[in-house]
Amino acid sequence: MPQWSRRQTEPTRAPVNEAGALDHALRAADVPPVRSGAWRFDLWTIGSFVMTAVILMPVVAVLVLALFPTENIWPHLIDTVLPGYVRTTVLLMIGVCVGTFVIGTGTAWLVTMCQFPGRKVFEWALLIPLAMPAYVIAYVYTDLLDYAGPVQVLLRDLFGWATPREYWFPDIRTLGGATSMMVLVLYPYVYLLSRAAFLEQSVGVLEASRTLGCTPWQSFIRVGLPLARPSIVVGLTLALMEALNDFGTVDYFAVRTLTAGIFNVWLHMRNLGGGAQIAVVLLLFVIALILLERGARRKKSYHNTGSRNTPVVRIRLNGWIAWSAMAACALPLLLGFIIPATQLAVYAVTHFEESWNAGFATYARNSLILSGSAALAAVTLGLFLAYAARLGKGPILTTCLRMVSLGYAVPGAVLAVGILYPFGMFDNALDAWMRATFGISTGLLLSGSMFILLYAYVVRFLALSYGTMEAGLTRVKPTLDDAARTLGRTPTGVLRQVHIPILRGSLLTAAILVFVDSMKELPATLLLRPFNFDTLATHVYQFAKDEQIERAALGALFIVLVGLVPTIVLSRAISQGRETPTT
Repeated sequence: MPQWSRRQTEPTRAPVNEAGALDHALRAADVPPVRSGAWRFDLWTIGSFVMTAVILMPVVAVLVLALFPTENIWPHLIDTVLPGYVRTTVLLMIGVCVGTFVIGTGTAWLVTMCQFPGRKVFEWALLIPLAMPAYVIAYVYTDLLDYAGPVQVLLRDLFGWATPREYWFPDIRTLGGATSMMVLVLYPYVYLLSRAAFLEQSVGVLEASRTLGCTPWQSFIRVGLPLARPSIVVGLTLALMEALNDFGTVDYFAVRTLTAGIFNVWLHMRNLGGGAQIAVVLLLFVIALILLERGARRKKSYHNTGSRNTPVVRIRLNGWIAWSAMAACALPLLLGFIIPATQLAVYAVTHFEESWNAGFATYARNSLILSGSAALAAVTLGLFLAYAARLGKGPILTTCLRMVSLGYAVPGAVLAVGILYPFGMFDNALDAWMRATFGISTGLLLSGSMFILLYAYVVRFLALSYGTMEAGLTRVKPTLDDAARTLGRTPTGVLRQVHIPILRGSLLTAAILVFVDSMKELPATLLLRPFNFDTLATHVYQFAKDEQIERAALGALFIVLVGLVPTIVLSRAISQGRETPTT
């Protein structure tokens, strides 16, 4: 039976595998030391400090720019647009939180603890909407549900309506529409972590609740949810961070969130300092989410005293209850992936000749090169940091590694503000010096190149790589390190000859995660891309903004397919956690 403790401890961690690596990577804030070695002041430690400074530079730059702007419009923002941005952002977060919680935890409990038709398919299929960017699904549903879309045209034909005054139809281009679009593609974060938690729950406590008279529903509410609360909170936090990062959806629906406000003040009002000030407000939301997540996980914890591998006896559902469970699992999958993917495929086929051209090939090549380079750089740096944590520990090093992980929590628009400011200053200073000294103009050497975009991707997604590497290294017994050192291997030699061969799976997992997220990244790409440079994400955004989603369908479908394969592999890996019989 689990024993409860009110001590400030962490919940027992699940065994780490490829799927568990993502769970650990997505936490992006808790980095326990792997070994209890003494403090080391060597290349690995110094390198960790340097990387921390480089990763934190955008956040520091945003703070400096917000506190010391060239033109202070903070009073004007407070009197005009800022309260509306904050109110809309809060409402969006509440809607996304409620929607992802209901869908994510409900479907996770059904596929884990119940037996009904199609359960094995839903186990992995419910994660597939994670491959669909929110802005893509927003474009598709707007095209389907607008006044000139096929749904309303069909209704008018069936009922003989002639004008909008004769009938009511919900307007998708609203805050509620944006919230719905995000919920449909972000609930897999909650589903993923909730299901992993349900799989690892003690069988004894669930059976005890049933013997005490709890129905399956009461057992879920009173026992299952409280035990899974830490994982659910992490999943909700990740979904909310992605909602804060979104720009394509809120811009297309004209929803005035803080992220949209950064674009508006920076690009339309031509005030970078004002954009930085709004970015600081957005950072406060992110910090609040992180603190709430840590606080929720510290309040209570539990550990299992029995066998972790005892199979759970699934509840067999029959009749209309079974079909209702199947419908509850099928609806998010249908709305979040099948319908938009099918519509994109139809558009891609019917407008193939317009889409498949030299421009599309260039955009695809740009996306693949950038995402591949970001994955390679992030995996290399993540492995370095994870191995540095393994070699030694200390409060300073631990704090540095936690700060590196915060990059994943910073929205892309905030990163863009913080990156462009210092690099722009460097380029301008270098150009002025070269003009004065040699009469040569260097132009935008860094801030106008692909380097700055690659840097943004690495800062944003390094936490995924580092978390996956750290989780993989926990599987390697410290005695292997000691044995290799007694044979004369240096720490670098141990990493190259012992750890890297063992970590091939983790290396591949980290590379896939960073690659897929880089392919979908839109806000940072829009703000930092060089002139006349587009990726598939910006290509899709530009055509959709011009109401030409059909011409962008091929690019959107390509982004979805790139994310689909690793998502299926990941979901199948989760399913291998524990087989459970039915009763």
